[in-house]
Amino acid sequence: MKTHIRAVLPALPLALALLVPGGVQAQGTAVDYQRAAELQDRLAGLTVDVVQEASWLDGGRFVYSRTVQGGHQLLLADVRTQEKRLAFDHARVAAALTAAGDDAYTAETLPFRTFTFADGDRAIAFTTGGGRGAPTARWRCSIDTYACTVVPATNEVPAWGGGRNDDDAAPPAPVASPDGRLEAFIQNYNVAVRVPGTDEVRLLSRDGSEGNAYERNSLRWSPDSKRIAATRVLPGYRRMVHYIESSPDDQLQPKHTEVFYRKAGDVLDFVQPVLFDVAAGRPQVIDNALFPNAYQLSRIEWRPDGRAFTFEYNERGHEVYRVIEVDAETGRARAVISEEPETFFSYRPANGGLTDSGTRFRYDIEDGREVLWLSERDGWKHLYLYDGATGRVKNQVTQGPWVVRAVDSVDVAKRQVWFRASGRAADQDPYFTHYYRVDFDGSNLVSFTEQVNGNHTVTFSPDGEHYLDLYSRVDSPPVLELRRTSDRQLVMTVESGDMSAQLATGWRPPEVFTAKGRDGVTDIWGIIVRPTNFDPARSYPVVEQIYAGPQGSFVPKSFSTYSQLQTLAELGFIVVQIDGMGTANRSKAFHDVAWKDLGDAGFPDRILWHQAVAAKYPSYDATRVGLYGGSAGGQNSLGGLLFHPDFYSVAVSSVGCHDNRMDKIWWNEQWMGVPDGEHYDASSNVVNAHRLRGDLLLVVGELDTNVDPSSTMQVVNALIEADRYFDLLVIPGAGHGSGGDYGTRKRYDFFVEHLLEVRPPARNHAVVSAEDDDPSASPLPPAEWDLPAEEREPDFFDRPDPATEVWGR
Repeated sequence: MKTHIRAVLPALPLALALLVPGGVQAQGTAVDYQRAAELQDRLAGLTVDVVQEASWLDGGRFVYSRTVQGGHQLLLADVRTQEKRLAFDHARVAAALTAAGDDAYTAETLPFRTFTFADGDRAIAFTTGGGRGAPTARWRCSIDTYACTVVPATNEVPAWGGGRNDDDAAPPAPVASPDGRLEAFIQNYNVAVRVPGTDEVRLLSRDGSEGNAYERNSLRWSPDSKRIAATRVLPGYRRMVHYIESSPDDQLQPKHTEVFYRKAGDVLDFVQPVLFDVAAGRPQVIDNALFPNAYQLSRIEWRPDGRAFTFEYNERGHEVYRVIEVDAETGRARAVISEEPETFFSYRPANGGLTDSGTRFRYDIEDGREVLWLSERDGWKHLYLYDGATGRVKNQVTQGPWVVRAVDSVDVAKRQVWFRASGRAADQDPYFTHYYRVDFDGSNLVSFTEQVNGNHTVTFSPDGEHYLDLYSRVDSPPVLELRRTSDRQLVMTVESGDMSAQLATGWRPPEVFTAKGRDGVTDIWGIIVRPTNFDPARSYPVVEQIYAGPQGSFVPKSFSTYSQLQTLAELGFIVVQIDGMGTANRSKAFHDVAWKDLGDAGFPDRILWHQAVAAKYPSYDATRVGLYGGSAGGQNSLGGLLFHPDFYSVAVSSVGCHDNRMDKIWWNEQWMGVPDGEHYDASSNVVNAHRLRGDLLLVVGELDTNVDPSSTMQVVNALIEADRYFDLLVIPGAGHGSGGDYGTRKRYDFFVEHLLEVRPPARNHAVVSAEDDDPSASPLPPAEWDLPAEEREPDFFDRPDPATEVWGR
């Protein structure tokens, strides 16, 4: 996306002042736009002593960065002496970097916030760049001479990614047997072996073909080198989404591209595990009665003693999830664990399988004799200890009306689990993360952080004797504490953030607000952001930033000195964010509201929350409520006008998935199941476009490879057919986002026009030149990525996920 026209900021107030009758200042005026434009710079650096990064070194030391007036510092602290000091001479490093590059730095504006010691603490190594497309550079600076040099990039050959979709990639090297006597590989779509260094090939299979081939990266030798397990794949439908880039940078004519992209309902690959007895040359196709309809099979893993191999079966529609073990002697499959919930099994892991918002976590103990497993079977996400031989639960490790968020480590020798959880600390936000340890039998539960009301991040020292606890809330700046692991006692308060200077500007942190949801019992949590010139005697329309994706929860829980919500509020709004039912990190029942009903989006809870705020604060005008969001939030924001037009009246919808059949398979079938009923129609913004009431702005990038842009255009078509009026912004060359700075300004202006009923800036009246595209003169600060932090579905399976050819939602 290219922007060639800018407005001159100093001229803007004069141009806008003409729009305000009699010079009376009201919401949405030139003064409000000016204040919004200056807000981020005005607040920058006012809150000090905020720790942003902290990490352990050996020898009882740790390093961290903290904010100071005008920038930040990097410090080194010692546990034994409880002393802290600058980790190096910041001024000398700044001078060396300035001399070596094109940019000028000071001791407080070093272009990195993390580093590592090198050469026996005689040097530091760090990386600069990488933000907003800036090139990265790796540096090394001597802290004896303070000479800084760029470390040359290595010419590493990337590892071959493998998988049936990498047709043009070079095949992987043959896989050597553990005893080194043979090597296995794929020849003409079949499994073959040979003695290393020879050309004498022996085929172990003959049923592989171009359309039903053994996977090149699936070969797994048994530890005793007697057997090989592999998978044969019958390909499903290879859907390609096509794109026209209308305005490429390097030529006049448009360009065509295509992306492999499986959508909900598409036919998937059929994956068949096969076991080979190498000496006998005998393949055994594993009976798939326990895994008949796979969305995905995980990669095969042998038991260390070679008695069996395992894989995980994720059934199409995600209502069955099993851990399968196949006996090496008989080839018989059995289910070690079988999850069969009435709704969905939230399989998506994070952090390498340790999980956060998903439920999948498995840890095999002593060669699978026992298994730690995460499940929501009692209505809350908890750990269970299984007998691996019988498949029976030995005991529930954690229990209660709270959720395990992630497992950090498992100590088999001590039979302990170290984990994170939410909702257990009484009288605290149920989304706050706390840290715990518990024995395998469920006894001796220890909390490392519950004593402090806040959202915590804990890092333990390498020797386990101490831990750093960094915590904050949206209304309380971060504190970094050093504590002893043995008794959790405070050793020292390392830093404590000070926001007094920022408060002096009139800024106030978001207000945390709770109200009862649709059941009259469950607390719904959200935040309220007011303008810095807030007048409680005035009435303010409300704008809700919405994202109801069931893969997580999205209301901020930690402190931030600035957010784009605040900039929007400066224009004369109260801006809010809410986690309604259907989102994650609460009970299973709370989450299940999304099942086969993404159109619900927690709206009944959100509306009650708004009404409760309005009942408490007369300034909160719940008769003028708008909402905006992108991606899943784009679907939600338009859904507000379609399904709840009596409450929401204005929406800005960016890059939305407006019909879940048009979007990526993994995200939509996880929550909506297979498209085999009317529930997809019921949640579809396309099918329900005729219901539109209110003012709507649709935003879409023509090269969005995350959500098919045709999803937005189908809404456009349906709205036109229904004779509904709306605004449409198509961004040439743009991908998955809200339209960059231009889209952000359009969103702000749309709310000013339709909620405040004030004419937005006449920006074209302030044009300087078509050549001047300096973004610093924009009448609002540069756009941030205002969609949630969204990730590619974790690649914990060897075989590419049928849906992870594109990046996550």
